[in-house]
Amino acid sequence: MAGGGAAAWLVAGGLVAAGAAAASGLLGGDNPQQLVRTGMDRFRQNDVEGSLQDFDRALAANPQLNPYLWQRGLSLYYMQQYTAGAKQFRDDVAVNPNDTEESIWAFLCEAQLEGPEAARQKMLKVGRDPRPVMRAAYECFQSGSSPEAILQAATDSGGHDSFYALLYVGLWHEAHGNAAEAEAAMVKSVQTRYAQLSGDYMAGLAKVHCQRRGWAA
Repeated sequence: MAGGGAAAWLVAGGLVAAGAAAASGLLGGDNPQQLVRTGMDRFRQNDVEGSLQDFDRALAANPQLNPYLWQRGLSLYYMQQYTAGAKQFRDDVAVNPNDTEESIWAFLCEAQLEGPEAARQKMLKVGRDPRPVMRAAYECFQSGSSPEAILQAATDSGGHDSFYALLYVGLWHEAHGNAAEAEAAMVKSVQTRYAQLSGDYMAGLAKVHCQRRGWAA
């Protein structure tokens, strides 16, 4: 998963090559690259249902994309299709064993199905993340310890790290059934300068998260 670049999907798993193949007629009528692009656009507009349709069509056109379609996993989470979402993220980690965010999102799906303690017992192990905020986030999700450490790892003010810290604090609280704390952190994440200006896909996700829960951000 791209932890800070909305365009990173273009190179993940050879999507550019897949799009070129489609343009050459090798994959039939659907262009996977374009479908992923439109799916991402729909997700940002809170059309999660439409985004999933596009991601599924991209996958049908080129099944080799499966372990790289982390965007599809996010749509599945917000569609409350947690079993399929967990599988998507687990498939992704199988080809990228150092992806902290994929591991956390698999946990988030499974926590909705089984509760956080059961999900923690089978949380995917990944390599050490070089980003302090994501390293702290992984440790808090894995151990169940207070997510305050995630906030402490953010050293900027309203920037990339602050946004991601607040995002994952909100998600930690959601997984643990703390609705008020989840709302407070997620709304603050949307209000950061980074979320407002970056165009990061995950900033769009934070906004969608608030919209689908009726939280004023």
